[in-house]
Amino acid sequence: MLASGLLLVALLTCVSVMVLMSVWRQRKLRGKLPPGPTPLPFIGNYLQLDTEQMYNCLMKLSKHYGPVFTIYLGTRRVVVLCGYDTVKEALVDQAEEFSGRGQQATFDWLFQGYGVAFGNGERSKQLRRFSITTLRDFGVGKRGIEERIQEEAGFLIQAFRDTCGAFIDPTFYLSRTVSNVISSIVFGDRFDYEDKEFLSLLRMMLGSFQFTATSTGQLYEMFSSVMKHLPGPQQQAFKELQGLEDFITKKVEQNQRTLDPNSPRDFIDSFLIRMQEDKNNPNTEFYMKNLVLTTLNLFFAGTETVSTTLRYGFLLLMKHPDVEAKVREEIDQVIDRNQQPSCEDRTKMPYTQAVIHEIQRFANVGPFAMAHRVTKDTRFREFFLPKGTDVICMLGSLLSDPRFFSTSDDFNPQHFLNDKGLKKVDAHVPFSMGKRSCLGEGLATMELFLFLTTIMQNFCFKCSPEPQDIKLSLNHEDFARVPPNFTMSFLPR
Repeated sequence: MLASGLLLVALLTCVSVMVLMSVWRQRKLRGKLPPGPTPLPFIGNYLQLDTEQMYNCLMKLSKHYGPVFTIYLGTRRVVVLCGYDTVKEALVDQAEEFSGRGQQATFDWLFQGYGVAFGNGERSKQLRRFSITTLRDFGVGKRGIEERIQEEAGFLIQAFRDTCGAFIDPTFYLSRTVSNVISSIVFGDRFDYEDKEFLSLLRMMLGSFQFTATSTGQLYEMFSSVMKHLPGPQQQAFKELQGLEDFITKKVEQNQRTLDPNSPRDFIDSFLIRMQEDKNNPNTEFYMKNLVLTTLNLFFAGTETVSTTLRYGFLLLMKHPDVEAKVREEIDQVIDRNQQPSCEDRTKMPYTQAVIHEIQRFANVGPFAMAHRVTKDTRFREFFLPKGTDVICMLGSLLSDPRFFSTSDDFNPQHFLNDKGLKKVDAHVPFSMGKRSCLGEGLATMELFLFLTTIMQNFCFKCSPEPQDIKLSLNHEDFARVPPNFTMSFLPR
């Protein structure tokens, strides 16, 4: 009895000390950090945040505290940046200081700082340089990858023709097609559209991607240290991420058995060759863990964002048939009906390019971007950000900035047009900016143009509700914006 009483006293004393230390640390930094709502010990600003509408909640806080403010996601201190000037100042003007990768709790469960997207310091630099060079070696940014996209577009067109105009959910049609482009680079081959393992991979990617956009996903960002041990949807997301890693590991093992160092077939081969070259280098970042997780980074990122943007694009075009008609008219004027669209056509199609930019802006698939982290004690404007502070850059605040987009709440391709044709808008940064911007931006831009124009060259779209009744409300809207489920018909022209 006495022992249990002493244990209880010790436990309460320990908790009290932790609370006092937490409060002391927060007060010590209070005068230096950007302003923000007062946090509570352990739960931080949970009571002031709406996990159902995290993006909108943070935007409201920015109106009260300004474009630079501090929040606590549980015990995790995060500085939030809003607006073009603020984000550019951090990611471009002070690029090195903001070049770290911050916490992304769901994905960190698997990646744990490995791979090109989640690595930091020298690891990130080495893997990024290698990935960019190797993607170019396999045709990204060149005619080779354009031909690969055109070939895959042909498979997609046939798949849509086979539906005979029936109403279908386009989700997996698009993700199969987009994924096959990056698959041909990282794995050296495409998947058959009916391949059961391929469809399972796509479901795992979609499921884990969508989890990050849910209320539970946002809750996990705050309390991952506890929630990772509890039952709930997060366990399914972990299972899906583990399934993806297992698949990549199997692919790597297959490549190891048949590797020819003089003739790399794909990204995996190139990485394996570099591993052999660096085997005596104690500081190398080229080893198995980084190979598996960098390959998964590329496979995942090269599938979900482009396919989700295209899916939202279809919905927007059906909602705005006048825009759809103008795009199709420009396609018919510039491209012969018996000719596939090519990247050379882009310069002659300003309206189509403006529509694609506006789809990206309005869809705003990644409104937060991935979290950054300051790599050293940093002065930013009049504030002090201690080394290791996580930073969330609200890319959505740039894409909806009325200074750059006069009707930011509306779908309006005129945002990107002037008397001379297509115009550049500085705040249009759907792939982020600076040292950690998306390394697949060039590939994604090419895919969006070629897939959309090829589909519209061959089909008209039809949705069961009338255009004015089409709902654009999102399934989820947090780390990722997920468009609503819908069906549509592809009618051959």
